[in-house]
Amino acid sequence: MPVPTDFRFAGDRMEEDCGVFGVYDAEGSLHVGEAAYFGLYSLQHRGQESAGIAVTDGSGIRYVRNKGLVPEVFDQETIQALTGRIAIGHVRYSTFGVSDAINAQPLVARYKHGNLALAHNGNLINAPALRSKLEDYGAIFQTTVDTEVILNLIARLSSDGLEEAIHKMMKSVRGSYALVMMTETQLIGIRDPFGIRPLALGRIGEDSYVLASESCAFDAVGAEFVRDVHPGEIVIIDENGLRSIQMPVTCRSKLCVFEFVYFARTDSMIDGVGVYAARKAAGMRLAAHDDVSADMVIAVPDSAVPAAIGYAEKSGIPYGEGLAKNRYVGRTFIQPEQGMREIGVRTKLNALTKNVKGKRIVMVDDSIVRGTTSRKIVDMLRLAGAREVHMRVSSPIVMHPCFFGIDTPSEEELLGSHRTCEQMREYIGADSLKFLSLHDLLKTVEGSGCGFCSGCFDGDYPMPLSESESCDLAIE
Repeated sequence: MPVPTDFRFAGDRMEEDCGVFGVYDAEGSLHVGEAAYFGLYSLQHRGQESAGIAVTDGSGIRYVRNKGLVPEVFDQETIQALTGRIAIGHVRYSTFGVSDAINAQPLVARYKHGNLALAHNGNLINAPALRSKLEDYGAIFQTTVDTEVILNLIARLSSDGLEEAIHKMMKSVRGSYALVMMTETQLIGIRDPFGIRPLALGRIGEDSYVLASESCAFDAVGAEFVRDVHPGEIVIIDENGLRSIQMPVTCRSKLCVFEFVYFARTDSMIDGVGVYAARKAAGMRLAAHDDVSADMVIAVPDSAVPAAIGYAEKSGIPYGEGLAKNRYVGRTFIQPEQGMREIGVRTKLNALTKNVKGKRIVMVDDSIVRGTTSRKIVDMLRLAGAREVHMRVSSPIVMHPCFFGIDTPSEEELLGSHRTCEQMREYIGADSLKFLSLHDLLKTVEGSGCGFCSGCFDGDYPMPLSESESCDLAIE
């Protein structure tokens, strides 16, 4: 598995999901391939395994996709050749399917009504059951990703047209999905009925539109944020403009709350809530219930910085930098052998000795998964001369795995699933350890007007996991 761009060892984090992007150029004034490139570059934090762009000028679909970061997959010559009126793109971290170039997206296929390209962020819990059923009907799969199940379903259910096929697909699949899809004449965005994964709509000029996993991608292409795509909504953009179809939604939305804890970029807005503001508020709420005496608050870079700033502001303890991150350690960084682990973590992260020596430190991080990295950072700070290290986590204890698009270790491997807070503190080696309560975390996103999935914290998933065997599928 490729090494993420973050400093943590693979497996000791809540891994990214994926990022999707789409652009429709109504006025013929955009280079859609270039727009998709910069849009994906802004979403790179959501997946560093593979990247791809598909374009159409109304006659066929051309695409480039491969393993690697966005600038590794695309050079200037490649991007300049990706011209047309519509483009979609994808950055991937594999939560379903092996790490292989063949699983890179967008997926492209020809069906009875023309060509389709599809990019997917999320995870279908009933993908294996649907795949097996489709194979019974004679389907042949080229990849191991659940995205191909969606593509195959739409193609096979399209006898009454594409829109009806999408409706039937949404009734058949179980799980999370934010989709951008492209035909030779249309750009389509689809969000699952629970709204588990985010999808936003933007506009360039009067009539050109953009779809993206996060609003931060709009700034990169000069687009204006319009709104979030609603749970269960299908957005269709073509020469007639934008049209919305709202599928019946009988459930309260369940946006993944971990988007605000870690995944999303701090300059994004998701379902009406600013990510930076939510993280800072989490830090402030963490400090409001704390009475530790300390000399300095530091953050584990980068996602915990807003929370650490909020903690410092509320507690009155000065904020400072205690950890330096090597930002040039990327996905090709060699995983060290067991005996070199300490050197390996120091290559990615190191303590600022002059800042922490002799001080009582409050170290703020966004989450604890396996706990191995937290343990190494605490050791690192002590070796640098920190007198005390108090760890504060701006989210609740992660006790359960995610089944809806986030790659997490098994429940047995999660530190918080089988240890008390005191046992976790002993394992990490901190002088004290406290977590934000789920109640307080949900208060930080209170203004959204939507519900949230907190399954990784409390086991309350948006849908019964028994639905993984569901296969409500009838192909004419």
